[in-house]
Amino acid sequence: MPKQPAFPGLHDAMKKKQTRRELFLAEMDEVVPWGRFLALVDPHYPKAGPKGGRPPMPLEMMLRVYFLQNWYALSDPMAEEMLYDSEAMRRFAGIELGDDRIPDETTILNFRHLLERHGLTEAIFADVNAHLADKGIGLRSGTLVDATIIDAPSSTKNKAGARDPEMSSTKKGNDWYFGMKAHIGVDADSGVVHSLDTSTAKLHDSQVWDDLLHGDETSVWADKGYVSAEREAAFKGSCKAWGVMRKAPKGGKLHPLDERINRVIAMVRAKVEHPFRVIKRQFGHVKTRYRGLAKNRAQLFTLFALGNLFLVRRRLMA
Repeated sequence: MPKQPAFPGLHDAMKKKQTRRELFLAEMDEVVPWGRFLALVDPHYPKAGPKGGRPPMPLEMMLRVYFLQNWYALSDPMAEEMLYDSEAMRRFAGIELGDDRIPDETTILNFRHLLERHGLTEAIFADVNAHLADKGIGLRSGTLVDATIIDAPSSTKNKAGARDPEMSSTKKGNDWYFGMKAHIGVDADSGVVHSLDTSTAKLHDSQVWDDLLHGDETSVWADKGYVSAEREAAFKGSCKAWGVMRKAPKGGKLHPLDERINRVIAMVRAKVEHPFRVIKRQFGHVKTRYRGLAKNRAQLFTLFALGNLFLVRRRLMA
């Protein structure tokens, strides 16, 4: 005969160990600037439901569910299911099972569309960086530039019977990839992403160089894909460092001095990989979830905003 289930609150109070999910959500709950985000979204959020219909879900609950969706790479239906399944997620979202309505997948989808429609994910990204600047974690003198490929489903088993027309193929090394690119500019001191742009995968990394710099750099750091004599001449000046890795001449070898310089540059620019690791490994965003660049671009702004908070959470909590 199965045991009588305990009350959820009592069961939680008797737990001897916090799970990794509970610890993560507790940390992020502390460092997310909820007041700033709510003030940002509130003017666009409906204050009343349709005539004779149910009132809208509380704004803070929907924002928290949206962040859970991004932290755990959840689709709209899966986000709804996890709210029923996970006590830690319900607690984070402020939902009491049996007392509160749980947002269904359509409500979650509509909230995401509202953020996309009003450009609020880009505003959230900018607001996070403004918040970090207020805390003394702002832009310094150097910028690290890099790009990463976000794979897109290449299957044609869909209603259109075709791959996403806004994605494209590119070759890296000996492998071919299909999808889009995320281009970032990272503060060399804090590791915070201060600039973000997106493109189809076939666009060369160097084509979005200017959009990734804040303009007050005294040093820039990048890999060989950004080599440009014109940019180097335009950037170089008194007390400015051009940290783009040296490239061997076609058919020739790299000079030993340039090899040593490249090793130094590689050690400095290693920090640019940290934001990519967070969104791909910590948040599980290894493939595009939506069709088209616009929706995926909007999600990337949210992911990198939350990634910035995650990277500096220890400093914020201290």
